[in-house]
Amino acid sequence: MAYKRTDRINALLQRELAMLVSEELRDPRISFPTVTAVQVTSDLHTARVFVSVLGDAEAVRDTMAALEDAKLFLRHELGSRTDLRTVPVIEFVSDTSAERSIRIEKLLRDSKRQ
Repeated sequence: MAYKRTDRINALLQRELAMLVSEELRDPRISFPTVTAVQVTSDLHTARVFVSVLGDAEAVRDTMAALEDAKLFLRHELGSRTDLRTVPVIEFVSDTSAERSIRIEKLLRDSKRQ
């Protein structure tokens, strides 16, 4: 089964944004972010970028604010690094799936002990 174009663009944007965030951004508010996924809309106009941040709620809030401030820079860099005709508008979303899975695992372990 062939990949859809949006799947290829999702992978491309995830790879490039992960590299940009980890290597190019020098904002002291950013603390250990990981780009976990990218979902581009079918019209390729908007990209939801899921970011997991290592740290407490304040670190997550500060990192997300710094990423919001860097949106224009990141979009410009994506345009110069990719062959996309139009670079999607970036929307950052805090990814809390790791915390949820840890909580569920803890609940399962606790219920097994009882």
